[in-house]
Amino acid sequence: MKKSWKILRISCLLILLLFLGGCSTQASGQSQDPEEETASSDKGTGKWDSTPKVLTPQAPGTALMGNTSIEIDVSNISQGYLMARYIGNAAKVKFFIETPDQVRYTYDLKPSQTFAALPLTAGNGTYTLDVREHVKDDLYSNLYKDTIDAAIENEFSPFLYPNQYTWFTEDTQAVSQAASLTQNAKDGLEAVGAVYDFVITNISYDEEKARTVQGGYLPDVDETLASKKGICFDYAALMTAMLRSQGIPTKLEIGYSGEVYHAWISTWLEEKGWVENIIEFDGKSWSLIDPTLAAGNSASSVKKYIGDGSNYTVMYSR
Repeated sequence: MKKSWKILRISCLLILLLFLGGCSTQASGQSQDPEEETASSDKGTGKWDSTPKVLTPQAPGTALMGNTSIEIDVSNISQGYLMARYIGNAAKVKFFIETPDQVRYTYDLKPSQTFAALPLTAGNGTYTLDVREHVKDDLYSNLYKDTIDAAIENEFSPFLYPNQYTWFTEDTQAVSQAASLTQNAKDGLEAVGAVYDFVITNISYDEEKARTVQGGYLPDVDETLASKKGICFDYAALMTAMLRSQGIPTKLEIGYSGEVYHAWISTWLEEKGWVENIIEFDGKSWSLIDPTLAAGNSASSVKKYIGDGSNYTVMYSR
């Protein structure tokens, strides 16, 4: 067990910088009302409705910010996200979003005609948008800065839509897999259990990828599903995509597990509210769900490390 934890610490620390940014190739499209998509079940039959409920971020252009190099579509900030694309000449830009509670999120954008979806995960309030254009080496110049006032209609919206860190569409294989896995579930708890069991049983930790992964890496949930292996970011992103596509609000959490920079998830269930704090499923209740640590480890050994969840410190929720 000591050897495996040493490998995990080394592997996850190598991707410390990767969680702070990345590029995107996301497209805009039709959008549904998240109020209708949240953790749904057929209460008349007591059976979970496993029909995919995929929300699609869009950039209609009705409310635009930015300049000739950066376009920011804030038409749908009431749904908990904004859309951004960089059309300048630099190799990349840093897009910083400072939340109302003064947490600074970092996203990388490369020149593209396609908008990237960036979530507003801190709820209502004033967000500061600060865009810096790459000059050379580690130097960036100021490109654009402004604020937006967000009044998010549904608190769950940022955790139902796909975004730059967890991207999926109606055609994503992970979405179909989630629908298949949950078709016999009785409620949200069983739906989460089915997805959770599938991921920790079928995905193996990829030590080689952890050693060689490059800066700007973002998960491809279908690639993880096909290869059946990944790093902690891949585990969390895959499970997040599958659960969100089932209408279950899910946070992809990034922070520290003990001294290890790490990624895990938290979910919201109608039966319990937000589920967090311990990595355990006893057939009736969930707590902090960390699919990386659960995979290939006995429940007792994992619980011994996690304890009451105090080893976890959340820095970002995406």
